[in-house]
Amino acid sequence: MVDNSGFGKKLLAWYRENGRELPWRGSRDPYIVWVSEIILQQTRVAQGWDYFLRFTERFPDVAVLAGAAEDEVLRYWQGLGYYSRARNMHRAAQEIIEKFGGVFPTNYRDVLSLKGIGEYTAAAICSFCFDLPCAVVDGNVYRVLSRVFGVDTPIDSTEGKRFFRELAGELLDREHPGDYNQAIMDFGALQCMPGLPECTSCPLQEQCVARAEGRVRQLPVKQGKTTVFTRYFHYLHIHCNGEILLHRRGAKDIWQNLYEFPLLETPEETEPETLLAGEAFGRLFAGASGLKIGRISLPMKHQLSHRLLRVRFYEIETETLPSGLNGFLRVPEAQTGHYALPRIITLYLENR
Repeated sequence: MVDNSGFGKKLLAWYRENGRELPWRGSRDPYIVWVSEIILQQTRVAQGWDYFLRFTERFPDVAVLAGAAEDEVLRYWQGLGYYSRARNMHRAAQEIIEKFGGVFPTNYRDVLSLKGIGEYTAAAICSFCFDLPCAVVDGNVYRVLSRVFGVDTPIDSTEGKRFFRELAGELLDREHPGDYNQAIMDFGALQCMPGLPECTSCPLQEQCVARAEGRVRQLPVKQGKTTVFTRYFHYLHIHCNGEILLHRRGAKDIWQNLYEFPLLETPEETEPETLLAGEAFGRLFAGASGLKIGRISLPMKHQLSHRLLRVRFYEIETETLPSGLNGFLRVPEAQTGHYALPRIITLYLENR
């Protein structure tokens, strides 16, 4: 057992005074909580707020989401990134219809069985909506617990994950699990922040081991950073008689099932004149008439979790589409917005 010195009571008192007002907070609807938690997995609250409102207005419940086309779900997710979250939500909604008769499951094991729902999200849904004693462990919780209790076991190690999961469960207020979980997450987001924690006004400062030992900036500990690889994308924004060309990305790569312009990917940084004179470009446009190369963008950087993309856009006009471009979807330019596009392409279109 840990000496928590009123840890939970102090957190709840802080939460009553400082908790965030969020559009999903206080809801006991597991669908609403689920959508909010999935959005916030890789998205800041300020960015996710409007997306949450727009998404739940279009897909207000499990049945509507399950019955929607994947393309439309992805379009409403456009700009949030990590599109597997939206695809998994769509599939999980269908699972709820198929396995649970359209009723969101009410026990932890069944919630955890749904596509894309991990231990953290299942614990959040079950504690917020059903008052089940399930402790959440996310980045905020790792940070608070590692600092207050002076734990330097790496949070991304098997041992660390097990230790913090057990510690979180031991500290959980079982009479108010939902409020307690929201309190510790808000505390990590607003008080015990990553870079500049508000230690001087912290209600836990007297029992915080990291503060006493001068290790606030050193905790929590991670084993190491993920290697980031660079990829080089050259997008061809092709215009032909009022239409553009799009292609739907396949599985087992970034942006699965999103739409993009015809793409040439090179293994290294390649200057435009080299690309345009190259074999791959020549194959695509062999036999084209009235070919004109217009504006070529400066390189744009786009950071993903394990990839850094360096992207250029080439605006191209052609009077006819050669056979090398037969496999692409022809779309009226005015209808481009009907397709779910990666954020880097929407940024290009907004600023061209």
